[in-house]
Amino acid sequence: MNYHDENPSADLAYQKTILGSVSRTFALTIPLLPPPIEKVVGNTYLLCRIVDTIEDAAELVPESKYHLSKLFLDAVLGKIPVTSFVSPCLEALKNYPNQDELDLISNTPTVLRILHTCPANDQLAVARCVSIMSEGMSHFHSKQSQLGLSDLNEFEKYCYVVAGVVGELLTTIFSNYCPAFAKNIKGQEALAIAFGQALQMTNILKDSEADQARGVSWKPRNMSESELLQVAYQKLVESLNYILLIPKPEFGIRRFCFLAFGLAVMTLNLIAKRDSSSHTQEVKLSRKMVLAFYSFTSIAAKSNLIMKLFFRLVGARLKKAGTA
Repeated sequence: MNYHDENPSADLAYQKTILGSVSRTFALTIPLLPPPIEKVVGNTYLLCRIVDTIEDAAELVPESKYHLSKLFLDAVLGKIPVTSFVSPCLEALKNYPNQDELDLISNTPTVLRILHTCPANDQLAVARCVSIMSEGMSHFHSKQSQLGLSDLNEFEKYCYVVAGVVGELLTTIFSNYCPAFAKNIKGQEALAIAFGQALQMTNILKDSEADQARGVSWKPRNMSESELLQVAYQKLVESLNYILLIPKPEFGIRRFCFLAFGLAVMTLNLIAKRDSSSHTQEVKLSRKMVLAFYSFTSIAAKSNLIMKLFFRLVGARLKKAGTA
């Protein structure tokens, strides 16, 4: 899957195809957005996925990860030719098992070409997001351990650099596109960070067993799982308030956000159930559940009341989790 020619339609076709290969969930949610936003959000996801791939490569020592992340960031910011990143990165990851992610790295020039066709304000926001994520992840991954993060404050900082900053990026892009949303969110920008952090906390809790198996923990070492579920629940409360600020005519944006939010609520609900039984049980929503919820969002995202009722019903167990 290599598109060497500067052909905008071929570039976008590649972006759509590789998005489906590296993330089933985002391949489902991102196309719900209005086309101009779909392009830049899909593009940002792929750039963030490259950062993730470098950081997740088990065979690389922290120094190599830092070096490659720095090269990638310099390529995104236009400080070096993109080939100066791609060649050493592919060489360093020659034994990496995920071929789709390697294909994405080899097509970094394609991804950056698409970015450069986006509005200048969006490009600046993407560069800021990738900078904070790349530098932040390098910082945290250099001191990862099986013991976990030192406290709740460090946990929230980690969730910020990995995902809270994406909430800020989405807010900038949505605001550039929709002046009514820009007006609504003014003074409440912290909700955007909570939205991203809630999704990341869900991932950390969902993957904690697998992380422990490879000698890593991203949970704060002095907190129980039930306490973390309570923290995540409070972030979800703020996330719903964020979604409710999106004007109803922007149905695609509302549905995109509510779908990510709802899948997180349902996943955390499964974790809360598991908490009282077995920790060895894998926490994963079935494809049937995901597709059923996807259909439900086509109705729910039109109504503030239905979204609130969904959260009240499905999130009830989480609300109690901290008092367990």
